[in-house]
Amino acid sequence: MSKTKLAIDVVTDLRNLAGSIETLVFALESNKSESGAPVEKKETIENKESKKSPKPSKAKLPTLEDVRAKLAALSQDGKQVQVKELITGFGAKKLSDIPVDKYPELLEDAEKL
Repeated sequence: MSKTKLAIDVVTDLRNLAGSIETLVFALESNKSESGAPVEKKETIENKESKKSPKPSKAKLPTLEDVRAKLAALSQDGKQVQVKELITGFGAKKLSDIPVDKYPELLEDAEKL
């Protein structure tokens, strides 16, 4: 294996590690904000909304972890450049910069790769 190929592999691994660390931090921050009273209020609001309309108008939005898993699988299949272009196509430098409401569209585009 050439030194250049090895260096590229190291860079790819470091990017994947950074993404995993970012996901972990996001999960930890989510756990903090979900503990205590705010969660009860959120559940109350969701319960009220579900009582108003018996049919769910929207499908459940994918999570950051869902999207990251799909994009990581594509990256490991040698499509790092396409994945990066997909993220930048949404006007973001990194996955976590993309708004949650764009995740379904992002996953749809990822399926086309």
